[in-house]
Amino acid sequence: MTGNYSSWCSLNVVLAVTLGLLSGCATLQSTEEDRDPLEGINRGIYTFNENVDKAVVKPLATVYRDAVPEFVRTGVANFFGNLAYPIVIVNDMLQGKITQGLDDTSRFMTNSTFGLLGFLDVATPAGMPAHNEDFGQTLGVWGFGEGVYIVLPFLGPSNLRDSVGLAADYQMDILNSHGDMSQRNVARGGRAIDTRSRLLGASRVFEEAAAFDPYGFAREAYRQRRASLIRDNGGAPADEFFEEEPPNTVRGEE
Repeated sequence: MTGNYSSWCSLNVVLAVTLGLLSGCATLQSTEEDRDPLEGINRGIYTFNENVDKAVVKPLATVYRDAVPEFVRTGVANFFGNLAYPIVIVNDMLQGKITQGLDDTSRFMTNSTFGLLGFLDVATPAGMPAHNEDFGQTLGVWGFGEGVYIVLPFLGPSNLRDSVGLAADYQMDILNSHGDMSQRNVARGGRAIDTRSRLLGASRVFEEAAAFDPYGFAREAYRQRRASLIRDNGGAPADEFFEEEPPNTVRGEE
């Protein structure tokens, strides 16, 4: 309990400081320098992520995709999606989407029970579609600017606002309540490999579209997709190129 309390206190301090920075960033002109003043560092991290992906993550994801039957992989993806769905529900409410939040609560309860802990998605055919909400989007809805663009080690494209959101969502992750650290880490690794395996087909279009500057293309695709999600447009236009997330390591470039 003490550890969780300390974590929340630390998170609150970080949120307070960073939200102040975001408020300032929202007033800046949207020039290239403002959006990506850390480009030199970001490109180095981007290259590091690509190398990790090509050496470790992509091979594991490819083996997983080729060795595990599709219906099993679908069940695993459903399970992890359902496990993370309380984050969606909380952010529904924080954004004032009360009806959507109640619908998403029904979806979570339906899949957790009748869907065998989420391995089966019985809610979607029953008229309860999935939604994509996180605390980074919530901050955007509240009016905070994206801040500087950041490439996170292993996680890929982000920005100041979404990095704060990621930290907040991490605190709400159900996996954190599981006591055995080794099992938590195995579950997180499995979730990363599952996510990467579902993105293996996205890189062909990415390579064609981003042949000149993959880093710059991934950056702008990320920014466009996040802005679109905040506007509730379902992720377009970046989803035209990427099925789930912009390319880079665990979230993935092939």
